Amino acid sequence: MPEEMDKPLISLHLVDSDSSLAKVPDEAPKVGILGSGDFARSLATRLVGSGFKVVVGSRNPKRTAGLFPSAAQVTFQEEAVSSPEVIFVAVFREHYSSLCSLSDQLAGKILVDVSNPTEQEHLQHRESNAEYLASLFPTCTVVKAFNVISAWTLQAGPRDGNRQVPICSDQPEAKRAVSEMALAMGFMPVDMGSLASAREVEAMPLRLLPAWKVPTLLALGLFVCFYAYNFIRDVLQPYVQESQNKFFKLPVSVVNTTLPCVAYVLLSLVYLPGVLAAALQLRRGTKYQRFPDWLDHWLQHRKQIGLLSFFCAALHALYSFCLPLRRAHRYDLVNLAVKQVLANKSHLWVEEEVWRMEIYLSLGVLALGTLSLLAVTSLPSIANSLNWREFSFVQSSLGFVALVLSTLHTLTYGWTRAFEESRYKFYLPPTFTLTLLVPCVVILAKTLFLLPCISRRLARIRRGWERDGAIKFTLPTDHALAEKTSHV
Repeated sequence: MPEEMDKPLISLHLVDSDSSLAKVPDEAPKVGILGSGDFARSLATRLVGSGFKVVVGSRNPKRTAGLFPSAAQVTFQEEAVSSPEVIFVAVFREHYSSLCSLSDQLAGKILVDVSNPTEQEHLQHRESNAEYLASLFPTCTVVKAFNVISAWTLQAGPRDGNRQVPICSDQPEAKRAVSEMALAMGFMPVDMGSLASAREVEAMPLRLLPAWKVPTLLALGLFVCFYAYNFIRDVLQPYVQESQNKFFKLPVSVVNTTLPCVAYVLLSLVYLPGVLAAALQLRRGTKYQRFPDWLDHWLQHRKQIGLLSFFCAALHALYSFCLPLRRAHRYDLVNLAVKQVLANKSHLWVEEEVWRMEIYLSLGVLALGTLSLLAVTSLPSIANSLNWREFSFVQSSLGFVALVLSTLHTLTYGWTRAFEESRYKFYLPPTFTLTLLVPCVVILAKTLFLLPCISRRLARIRRGWERDGAIKFTLPTDHALAEKTSHV
């Protein structure tokens, strides 16, 4: 509604009800703010609540005074910049030139640029907003900070958002002063170096899940490939060779057949780079050589690949629950009952199929439950509560158990179908046989690494031993102690 859009981001009721924002001691350090937008109001609220005396400079102080905490002084820009040594510039880049009339009053002061460019502006301008501000005010010290913190985070407090505040400037003293303010406000300052790093700092809010790009494309690529493969086998082959229209399977049935394939292969791709890294270390006889870039990036994306595997497995479980609700499934049950009546079969029971489905479902539930535990422990709030041995046990040992359970789940689903000629439609093998290739390689390699002759050599390498080096390390004689060695 239009009247709702006119309301400020910061609630006046919130500001007035907090007694800590009502009055600030006179001896509190004074901070200036140029701007009266949402971010300026949130910043003033957080500064007042952190014990600072805030002076806000506005072009129309009478109109904007009611939007700020009562403890904050709202006045004209010329008066606001006269006494504070640290001044936050909370205006857009195109309005920087309007502040040039304050050059004399701002001389020698610290200007904290909190602005963010749009993606188009970031590509259009070669210099960052902070560098542009520094060129307009050469007698001032410009610090880039707080641009990655949203107005909502400032309003609600750092507990509800990212605590890190990247800070960069050419003057160490100015960075130290702003870092102390960030600590007083409950944030964690991160030194990003000189002001030349401001362009990189301003690009941070423009990124959209950069660590998820490659894993997402990988998952989508696998889904498209397996979906096309299942479409050819389950829909196109009956239509071409048997004149049966089964295109109704595309929305649910084919998707449900594809999702476990993607989840299973993604899970194996989580542990395949570790196998390759171990093989490289064994071949080189040292851990002090860098992995290839592609392997290094692969190792860094394992968390995202694992979470996407869990996501596909969870969707597969939901789709499986929906299968009996389909109208096609009901028709198949009715047709099966009619055929049984016409054939005078009063009892239909195949012992082998009953046992196969019972074991198949049980293994699937166990695999999904183990994947759920892996997904939960990958959350930062949970992972930070675990020590290294606990985290390694869950992510490495239980992860391998999840891969083995998924493999048994897939083998139980296939049973003897891989050896039946009728399952090879268009001479294409069943989909589950393709998905078993990578996981079986990983399981076989992991099993080989458990052999004493290989595991002990790998443990020595990871403790610093080198095959051709001058430094030699020996493992403890106690085998149980050697098993507790961190695989760094």
